[in-house]
Amino acid sequence: MIGRQRSAPSDVNRSKLMELVKVRVSQINGCPHCLHMHRHDALKQGETEERMLLLSAWRESQLYSDRERAALAWAESLTNIAESRAPDADYEVAKSTFSEDELLALSIGIAMINAWNRLAIGFRLQHPADHKRAA
Repeated sequence: MIGRQRSAPSDVNRSKLMELVKVRVSQINGCPHCLHMHRHDALKQGETEERMLLLSAWRESQLYSDRERAALAWAESLTNIAESRAPDADYEVAKSTFSEDELLALSIGIAMINAWNRLAIGFRLQHPADHKRAA
């Protein structure tokens, strides 16, 4: 798997799609530091405010492509794995949408943002606005 990670397409990990996934996972995990950082990165990559505002309601919105929906569903499944057990339906959609290498890169990206969220929350990293208020 490590060898595959190194050879996985970098376009998935450096894409606007991955920034959407990072923001969605950070919303679920309640990480203000990561939400701020990845929202900013997504906007830099051309993401729109409207889509960012509706991200938590992506299932109800028509603003997201089938590829984005597959990635977001897979991200939610892996982030909430204790409850969801990563349903077969979400896996099958992701597997049919992404190549094997892309799905691996996406899954590792999801695992990594979950790890960063846990570290940021655990070490009490704050949103920049909270730093300004405390000063």
